[in-house]
Amino acid sequence: MFGIFALVLYIGIRLFSFKRHCSTIASLSIKTTLDPQPKELKIIQYCKAGALLDAICILNSVDWTKLSNKPFVYASLLQTCTKVGSFGHGLQFHTHCVKSGVEADKFIGNSLLALYFKLGPNLFVARRVFDGLIVKDAVSWTSMITGYIKVEKPNKSLELFREMLDSGIEPSAYSLSAVIKACSDLEDLRLGRCFHGVVMVRGFDSNRVISCALIDMYGQNYEVNDACRLFDELLEPDSICWTSIISAFTKNDVHNEALRFFYLMQREHQLFPDGFTLGPVVTACGHLGRLKQGKQVHAKAITSGFNGDVVVESSLVDMYGKCGLVAESQRVFDRMRIKNSVSWSALLGGYCHNGQFESVLRVFTKMKKTDLYCFGTVLRACSGLAAKTMELKPDYHLSYVYLTNIYRAAGRWDDAHEIWRLMKDRGITKTAGARSDLLFPSLDNQAIENG
Repeated sequence: MFGIFALVLYIGIRLFSFKRHCSTIASLSIKTTLDPQPKELKIIQYCKAGALLDAICILNSVDWTKLSNKPFVYASLLQTCTKVGSFGHGLQFHTHCVKSGVEADKFIGNSLLALYFKLGPNLFVARRVFDGLIVKDAVSWTSMITGYIKVEKPNKSLELFREMLDSGIEPSAYSLSAVIKACSDLEDLRLGRCFHGVVMVRGFDSNRVISCALIDMYGQNYEVNDACRLFDELLEPDSICWTSIISAFTKNDVHNEALRFFYLMQREHQLFPDGFTLGPVVTACGHLGRLKQGKQVHAKAITSGFNGDVVVESSLVDMYGKCGLVAESQRVFDRMRIKNSVSWSALLGGYCHNGQFESVLRVFTKMKKTDLYCFGTVLRACSGLAAKTMELKPDYHLSYVYLTNIYRAAGRWDDAHEIWRLMKDRGITKTAGARSDLLFPSLDNQAIENG
């Protein structure tokens, strides 16, 4: 990977070689000077309505080799396949495009890329489609740059951005916002500031898409004052901008401001929050212990149709746990259709926060996949159980042994040394061959299975 200063210098030189103006991402919509035939027009109308099967029925009634505007028709069909999630039909239309010789059309290419990017088996397939495109425009490049970010490969997105500049494509607001997001994911504040400078020089500083990306980047890197300054400079921030600053406050533990901005957004600016807004707001309520407000936000999520949002529901699990309502936290968790590592971590954290360490171990053994945060929560639960045992049985040597091993596993060497000192002061000796895994064998087996 190239160094930060080499990257910035290179990108800066390439960017300044382009003409200076604000540009936005090109639309996928195709403009044509040809008047479509009645049946072609019907196909397009069905595509706009998302009625893919009806559009296919009309297509089957015409000679597709004689379509007057094949790129227009096939791009519409491919976009509809993507919209309704029909990958199989999309593959068939891809074959038709190849046979018709229209796959070189840039709108067809971008429609194919969108299809494989959203519905394809993995990003490698989308990359093969991208590499096979004869014509690549800003939409094509931005789609792939964004794709690498979504699969947590920000370094690859930066490399692809450099390749885009080499190909002579001028970056759009969306491609710049994507690489700023990459800086955020890499937690590279210096590189993010360099891109901020490029944005200022090129006149993109008033673009809300880029402003939101910069606010997110500064919030992620714990520079909340810079995030606030950028937000204050916006003339008419939309709901996405408000969500960005609220998330920045939550990330930096400025929870009171997060809630204040949430209410300002609605009462004074008449903007409606979405699932991305409600998630950090619920998190703020949990950290502040404001159960009443948290329940109000929960009710709003239900009435607004965001109750099935995994981000919102995971935040609710966390909020109820922090507010002491672990039973409600468990109920929200049980109702979730989709559960990710954040959801499981929130449930584990709630039980651990309320001293229900046995429940932490019970939930942990049900997990199919764990991460470091989950394992850290389990270690805290185990230390809590061992500490309880020490209180009940102060002369039981295995409690001391197990707690020492937990601290060692967590890298807390001073605490481990303190436990051994306590054993010595109390005259407790370790039985030869004593092993900590005898205390919680099921937990150790689970940890081994999960690596």
